[in-house]
Amino acid sequence: MEYGLVVGWLAVYLVLLRAGQPIAARLLPWHGSGLALPVALAVLWLVTFWVGHLALGPAVWLGVVVLVGVAALLDIRSGADPVPAGYPEAAAVFTLSFLLLVAVRAVDPAVVPGGGEKFLDFGLLKSLVRADKLPAEDVWFAGRPLSYYYGGHLLAAALTRLTGTAGRFAYNLALAGFYATLVTAVYGLAGRVTASQGGSRRLGAALGAFFVGVAANLLAAGRLLVWLVPGGRQAAAALGAPVEGLAAGPGEFSYWSASRVIADDPADFAGYTPDAAPTINEFPLFAWLNGDMHAHMMSTAFLVLVAGLCFAYYRTDTDRLRRRRLLLLGAIPAVGGLIAVTSTWSFPSVAGLVLVTVVLAPGEPRTLLPAPVRSRLGTGEGLRGELRRAGVGLLAAGTTLGLGVAWSLPFWVTSVTGRTVAVLPDRSSLGELLVVHGLFLAVFAGYLYVRGTDTLGRRRARLGAAATVALVGVAAALDVAALGLVAPLVALGWLLARRPTVPRMAPARADGGGVGGGPGFEAVLLVAGAGLVVLVEFVFVREDIGRMNTVFKTYMQVWVLWSLAAGAALAWLLARVEGWRGRAVRVGAALLLVSASVYGGFALANHFSSERDIARTDDPTLDGLAYLDVRHPGEASAVRWLDSRAGRPTVLTAAPGGYTWSSAEGQGASAPASLTGLPAVLGWFHEAQYRGEAAYSTRLEAVELLYGGAPNQQAVLAERYDLRYVYVGPAERARYDVTVGERPWAEVAREFEEVTVYRVNTTALAASEFLSVRRGRGP
Repeated sequence: MEYGLVVGWLAVYLVLLRAGQPIAARLLPWHGSGLALPVALAVLWLVTFWVGHLALGPAVWLGVVVLVGVAALLDIRSGADPVPAGYPEAAAVFTLSFLLLVAVRAVDPAVVPGGGEKFLDFGLLKSLVRADKLPAEDVWFAGRPLSYYYGGHLLAAALTRLTGTAGRFAYNLALAGFYATLVTAVYGLAGRVTASQGGSRRLGAALGAFFVGVAANLLAAGRLLVWLVPGGRQAAAALGAPVEGLAAGPGEFSYWSASRVIADDPADFAGYTPDAAPTINEFPLFAWLNGDMHAHMMSTAFLVLVAGLCFAYYRTDTDRLRRRRLLLLGAIPAVGGLIAVTSTWSFPSVAGLVLVTVVLAPGEPRTLLPAPVRSRLGTGEGLRGELRRAGVGLLAAGTTLGLGVAWSLPFWVTSVTGRTVAVLPDRSSLGELLVVHGLFLAVFAGYLYVRGTDTLGRRRARLGAAATVALVGVAAALDVAALGLVAPLVALGWLLARRPTVPRMAPARADGGGVGGGPGFEAVLLVAGAGLVVLVEFVFVREDIGRMNTVFKTYMQVWVLWSLAAGAALAWLLARVEGWRGRAVRVGAALLLVSASVYGGFALANHFSSERDIARTDDPTLDGLAYLDVRHPGEASAVRWLDSRAGRPTVLTAAPGGYTWSSAEGQGASAPASLTGLPAVLGWFHEAQYRGEAAYSTRLEAVELLYGGAPNQQAVLAERYDLRYVYVGPAERARYDVTVGERPWAEVAREFEEVTVYRVNTTALAASEFLSVRRGRGP
């Protein structure tokens, strides 16, 4: 186990946490320790991203200088203590979360092609570590810039460069860092939102951290209940529910099934293949346990930062006009630009949060506008006033998006996609939605009922609850179950937020804020997440896998936003409700927390079990490539030799790569490129999505000809793609009639147990009779 690396990376993160605190305190209406690390990473990233287009290596160090310089200046001006308020608590939460993920990764560190996107993520990380400037060369499409959102991988590469860590270790250490940053950010913000409503800050913070870092959906709990209750399996079978996983017994548990709850009907996606119907319903614990370092995971802490900045706006008095504009037009768009490059799917959510915040915030939004425009809008309450709020909110959201694009402009120049938006996909059933979102819906239902009782009276609250139940039934029958479940939450949350009243609360806790009025910022988070749930029921990005990616990338955002809201809401309920109802709330909360923990208990127990079939060595390690000696001993040395090559020489390997590395079937998974960061002529089939079928097919044909075509074809293509190495391993021999080794310009560079690597002699190639006329690069 590489304990020195763990200590070193943890120290770097804690230094960044300290450096980010004075900046966070300047932006937020509290010391901001929980969000200090995302702030620091955002500053580092923004400098690296922009200056990196000139020179990437110096840009990283310049980012450190800017971050430390700004932090030092703010500390000096404010006279801050060396260990400021909130830092020890945030550092403790980060350290515990970081070490937990390090332990998880240490028993299963392998960067493998199956079960996720690890080859993509590792290839992006390695290519960015090798790159001289941005955009980096596409590891699966040599000679062209990346056509994929790479912001999170850029941040991981910056930390890799700063620490001087080999990529095979940096992958897992960065993964642990992203997890811990998310948990710490949610802990900090959930606590502050709770305190603003008079609840216990630490309880709200702990609940928020639990929901985002430990909790899971209710599939495992439901299946365990089926197994435990006498006759449960027979009843499930009679209802047509599959008796599998925990329902068949604890020994049948699989961590995977909880991420595949919602299954669409393939018939509703004309032209799509039958196996394209399942969607992906991930939550953070599953994602980090599975071990991808994927975009939708790395963007989450920055989405929490945007939520924190929106909370700062929400809490800012209307007369502090400069601060409100700075938050909306300065800080939020900058972080939005980062999110756009990290996970473009999350970028619109930045605008959504701004819209809901501006509309529901207590302050008058029209003060954001220039005085002449403000005077024309006039004043007034009622429907006109609400419409004015909505109009200003839309303007603010659109402006935020536009400025966010400006902050990330170089990315859009090289990464524009041709995908289109489709409407009216197959919709999720009531049962599926309750399994995936039931944990949060239960908290929100109780919270809004009590809030509704305070604001509308008990009789109206009961009538509203009965009407909601009826609406859910009708909506489920009409195949719009999401509307029935979520629309009442949005409507009531919106209504209560705009019609606050002082509730009859228990006394405020010592570590909390004052007694609040109606729903606070938790209503903003609730409504924003609910909007995303409804959106993917009616709109999706058109792909040959249905709405899988749309649900996949969107639901992670929902989980994060609702973890924040649920932490604050449940803490408020536990403080607010007294007597026998208070006891009922505590029992219900305990049942919910236990149910949400069932998955984690079984998943972690299986993960650490020595009987689990994982690609690992006998001793714990963070080396993501250690498994090569066990799984692919005949190719391990060849991959490592290529990895030691300097620069970015283009390599030829079997294509297309995919989720299987099976030499017998000719599936090499593009390992020589994915595991080294060296650009391949063509890698995984994903490039067809990124580049289009025509460009992809051209490259695919070129790979076939380079391995086994006529001498003239091989020479022309080798020159066109600036080929430097040809990898001939078991997969290449199984797939092609390899003749490239017979050419005078291809000389053996190294021979290994099952692999021969040829080096292209560029002098001999240039002198080839087939290259009397030099050719430019093709697609």
